[in-house]
Amino acid sequence: MIRSRSYLLLLALMFAAPDAGAQERRVLFIGNSYTYVNDLPNTLAQLALSMGDTIIAAMSAPGGYTLQQHASYPPTLNLIASQAWDFVVLQEQSQIPSFPMAQVQTDCYPFAAALVDSVRASDICSEVVFYMTWGRENGDALNCPNWPPVCTYSGMQALLRERYLQMAVDNDAFCAPVGTAWKMVRDAWPPIDLYAADGSHPSPAGTYLAACTMYATMLRKSCIASTYSAQLDSATAATLRMVASDLVLDSLTNWNIGVNDPQAVATWSDLGGLQVAFDQNSSGAVSHHWWFGDGDESTDATPLHAYAAPGGYDVTYVCIDACGRTDTVALAITVNAVSIDEGLMQKDLFTARDGVFQVITDQAATIDVWLADGRMLARFNTTAGVPYHLPVRMHPTTILYRATPTSGMPCAGHLMIP
Repeated sequence: MIRSRSYLLLLALMFAAPDAGAQERRVLFIGNSYTYVNDLPNTLAQLALSMGDTIIAAMSAPGGYTLQQHASYPPTLNLIASQAWDFVVLQEQSQIPSFPMAQVQTDCYPFAAALVDSVRASDICSEVVFYMTWGRENGDALNCPNWPPVCTYSGMQALLRERYLQMAVDNDAFCAPVGTAWKMVRDAWPPIDLYAADGSHPSPAGTYLAACTMYATMLRKSCIASTYSAQLDSATAATLRMVASDLVLDSLTNWNIGVNDPQAVATWSDLGGLQVAFDQNSSGAVSHHWWFGDGDESTDATPLHAYAAPGGYDVTYVCIDACGRTDTVALAITVNAVSIDEGLMQKDLFTARDGVFQVITDQAATIDVWLADGRMLARFNTTAGVPYHLPVRMHPTTILYRATPTSGMPCAGHLMIP
């Protein structure tokens, strides 16, 4: 028999010498007995520790509490505001999300949104994770007479999956698909009993499965290699780790994981003369980092880089948002000494007298100019009909140029300097 009780637990599991790839995360769990039975936060922390990571967790989980109650419950709100949390986990009362939609829209969704607002008012960088729970072992007998979809486990589970995903999408939050992992284990490994004797709460195996799913959701990596089994037999623990890791990591977007990450978009243009212009159109980024593949790097948003030799280079671009979240793009580029496409229309744009260049274009354009040996001479922008004087004097030589108008086709040409 599960007792209803207020349960606030703060635990800290630290280790002295973390591995190079170790992560440390602060996690607040907000829920009820589905969270505190078998101590889910501590199970997650022990699992993480075995993987070389640190979870520092707190929990507000009075028995039977709803999100509506938590939204005005001082201990919960005080915990939210007490520090900067990397993740705040929200778990609704076990039946409410499976109720008819009109009731869910009244009794659940507004309070989920209110708690998300409280979390982000405290720290805009906190990620909210909705803890998808599971259908009862034999359905919801109490509500079955008035709401037939919950008369069976599968019917109740389908509704819980749908509503938790909707809460995640509506609130730009993650969904930890514990209920879906639960269904996979029930279907494929029926001897593994995930339920306590009441057919509702989790057994130790059920809590372990929830912890594995949370780990993969928050840290976005597999826990298959964990050596922590929560006193389960090794084969059962290994199966649960595999199910949770594969389910979450197979497609993070299925569970809205990473919804707030910046999106890196990078392009490049060979200007000739071993010079390459890099550009980005990333979303959510406040800073940028480029590695050019030749040992040099830049933090400019749109750097111009000169390579020492032609050839292929592997370029990496990382954008970073205000919360330190990142996204990465890899570019395989080829750098040429001279880069005028012979297929471009040839057009005379330049005139030269006494080594001074002048160019007039019939529309705004970007002009790239380089010497015949591939050395970049200049890059500049012109205005339609306005003469542009290149502030460079040249001795007798040959130059190559490429004009890229704001609309229309690029053109190219060459000019002999008398």
